[in-house]
Amino acid sequence: MEPNEPDSTEPSSEDALADQGSGKTDTGVAHQDLSAWRGKDIYDRDGERIGKLEDVYFDIETDQAQFGTVKEGFIDKHLTFVPLTAVTVGPDSIQVDVTKQQVKDAPNMEHEGELLTQEDESLLYHHYQLNYTPPDSQGGRRLARH
Repeated sequence: MEPNEPDSTEPSSEDALADQGSGKTDTGVAHQDLSAWRGKDIYDRDGERIGKLEDVYFDIETDQAQFGTVKEGFIDKHLTFVPLTAVTVGPDSIQVDVTKQQVKDAPNMEHEGELLTQEDESLLYHHYQLNYTPPDSQGGRRLARH
């Protein structure tokens, strides 16, 4: 699928992903549906390539995908978080509902292993204008990498 290519069979953004890789739009996918997404190219809403999907972070309460990471930079490579709350999945790519510039402007996160601090999570959610409420869990974090 080439991003922004007209497709009369493309469902609206309210439709749930019924078949992984079907080209349908998704508004919340559990982690078992995402194993095939790693390594796919991510495109912004305007069809510009952002990078390859490295890891996926899930909401620990709902088990829904919230963010993916892409590598950026040539010399000083770092991971940047991209929201996966509304995506269009194609056979070879994923299109997200943000611009490449929003991703470039996202805060860079220093994290060890799969944990982000509660402050980092809050920064990410607010940067992408998503609602953030810390969970009542022992660690106080909402996101975990699977």
